[in-house]
Amino acid sequence: MSELVPGGNLPLPAGPLTLRVTGPFDVSALITDEGGKVGTDADFVFYNQPAAPGARLRDGVLSVDPARLRAGAARVTVVVSAAAPGTPLHRLPPPTLRVTDPAGRAIAAFSPPRPERETVLLLAELYRRGPGWKLRALGQGYADGLAGLARDFGVDVTDDPQAPSPSRAPSPSPVVSSATSGLRQELSSPAPAPPRPFGPPSADPDGFLGLVNPARARAGSPPVALDARLADAARAHARAMAEAGRLGGEGRDGRSLHQRVTAAGYTYLTVGEHLVSGPRDPAEFVDYCLRTGQARRTLEDPTFTHTGLGFAREGRSGDMFWTALWATPLTPDGLARTTADVVALTNRERAAAGLRALSVDARLTAAAQAHSADMVARDFYAHTSPDGSQPWDRAAAAGSRMRTVGENIACGQRSAAEVVEGWMNSPAHRDNILKGDFTHIGVGFAGGGRSGTYWTQLFGG
Repeated sequence: MSELVPGGNLPLPAGPLTLRVTGPFDVSALITDEGGKVGTDADFVFYNQPAAPGARLRDGVLSVDPARLRAGAARVTVVVSAAAPGTPLHRLPPPTLRVTDPAGRAIAAFSPPRPERETVLLLAELYRRGPGWKLRALGQGYADGLAGLARDFGVDVTDDPQAPSPSRAPSPSPVVSSATSGLRQELSSPAPAPPRPFGPPSADPDGFLGLVNPARARAGSPPVALDARLADAARAHARAMAEAGRLGGEGRDGRSLHQRVTAAGYTYLTVGEHLVSGPRDPAEFVDYCLRTGQARRTLEDPTFTHTGLGFAREGRSGDMFWTALWATPLTPDGLARTTADVVALTNRERAAAGLRALSVDARLTAAAQAHSADMVARDFYAHTSPDGSQPWDRAAAAGSRMRTVGENIACGQRSAAEVVEGWMNSPAHRDNILKGDFTHIGVGFAGGGRSGTYWTQLFGG
């Protein structure tokens, strides 16, 4: 069985699959096409609408048979929310997804990092790749609940107090509005006020810094500066979303937002983003971000030093699509601090388990760094490189003579603390960190690529 981390994926066998989530959660699923859009209200499977072609929800267990999904279906996104509506997920135990094959054998498990204020979590997705299907671990949350799903998937979610859950007392239940199940995307905010004028100064043509830096100062964070490369990437991505008529981290051309940043020439240590539709000017955009949990935390994050803003109007609807990028550039000192933090946090976990600390090994470090950079450069995420090399092969090629070699990888995490926490929450990765036979470690990090950040721990003994 594969223990996945956020961004991890694996091929799926043919036939019906069973997906279970343990804990006090409601499970639902969104069936979308290649463009990431639902087709009709039948594409939203939840406790008040428990079946669709190829997908069925029964007693909280989701069954999916990819071969029987509707024509054009390319993705099934598994969503969890608290069984008690509106409960922040950090108050509950982490939701653990377990996937079994047609014979009932466990093939994958995923426990995401503990959410914070989020009330809805995109846990994983089944997606078509060539003739087969794969599973990808996600762990992306929404503090604004089902309205966030509406924003990203084109589902119009309303409250229907007349539709109680069959398993609990009546409460507001999500329904898909048949009248607008078409693909209208909405922003989860009140109707916007009349447009406000915005403009110069020349160093800040959209007035963006004049809006965000005072907000950062109130939060005790230093100001950010505009970066032309980030602005170019943000504008390109906003145009791509407007052309597609939907929000998303990847355009129709298959290029992700993070790949646009790399292509623009900005090499980063840390990156964050806002993807929003609806606001009509930068002031409304910033106002929305400051009223939304995770978006506010990104805007106020003291680690970011640069920003870039892009926006574009969708031709038919007139909707505005916004991309804001926040980043810290990669420097040798920054990379050294980040990898040293991973080592320190790893050794803290070992000390708590009564194990000796790992020593940093230059050869393992070189191999780990090369693997992280390779995953970015060749756009893959796996222990096995496209050329077939394994962790022990890479260690040996770097000159290591370790008799025992192990590897942890991860992608998408923004900090050393976040990535080590994710590994410790995954039994297979935790076993590597706490293996008594290991005596040395090397850590690699690279920013860029489809998932944003790529981390490698290489252990030796």
